[in-house]
Amino acid sequence: MLDVGTKAPDFSAPDQDGEVVTLDSLRGHWVALWWYPVASTPG
Repeated sequence: MLDVGTKAPDFSAPDQDGEVVTLDSLRGHWVALWWYPVASTPG
């Protein structure tokens, strides 16, 4: 768990097109992340 105000650590994740994006490559830009924890699960 990060404390409020702590910079996010660098990580990589695929975008909507399957291309890998790193947080470091987006430094200096606004970034919004969202996910659906129950996506692709029953119920």
